[in-house]
Amino acid sequence: MRFAVLCCLGLLSNFTVCAQETWRGLVVESENRCSPYDKSSQYPYPQSVEDRVVAAMGGKVYGPYTGRYFDSDTQTDIEHIVAASEGHDSGLCAASAQTKQQFATDLLNLTLAAPEINRCGTQGKCGLDAHEWLPPKNQCWFANRVVQVKTKYKLSVDAAEARVLETVLANCDSTELVYYTRGNSQESAISEPILITALDKYDDNRNGRISCAEARAHGIAPVRREHAAYDFMRDGNNDGVVCE
Repeated sequence: MRFAVLCCLGLLSNFTVCAQETWRGLVVESENRCSPYDKSSQYPYPQSVEDRVVAAMGGKVYGPYTGRYFDSDTQTDIEHIVAASEGHDSGLCAASAQTKQQFATDLLNLTLAAPEINRCGTQGKCGLDAHEWLPPKNQCWFANRVVQVKTKYKLSVDAAEARVLETVLANCDSTELVYYTRGNSQESAISEPILITALDKYDDNRNGRISCAEARAHGIAPVRREHAAYDFMRDGNNDGVVCE
């Protein structure tokens, strides 16, 4: 098992073939959209699930990613720790409608986040995986939850994501959720949550845009609206898909 983990994470430079491409029991393979994705119809959840998240946190309206407390859950978004698009591309694309809905409403995979942390266009998480985004706080809890969710739903993990998760988890004394002190002046700070942006990953000529040639070279075409690269591309007919 130790060999398989090191091999899949690219840490055994003298070996080019892995006997078993797994990491912490998860299959290591590239993301694959085996069927069309539509979050609203395939991964629906009622707004009332937010109350269940708050109850699970002892009644606290709390954003673990930044250690921030809120006066009301009207100030927060429902946040999927493993994003629906990430789950879809990691195996749920072939799952039943019932399994997809279970994933969308599973408290194991739900937390709260401020809109600027959760949404696209604000350097938020926006469907990114752990290779592309980590929270500034509660990284050990977050990484462990990603593994738990992917294990429960038999989802895959790509090699880059596995490397980041392993780096985080290898340095954790605990994976319990940390509640930072209320009123701490640091609690609402957003300190570089993006490790690797879409431009870092896909803008090869560093011109501030991502072309279809670059998208195809990185194997992400066609690029849909929910993908992190989409905001840096031109969608001429505004249909939510580029490089078809």
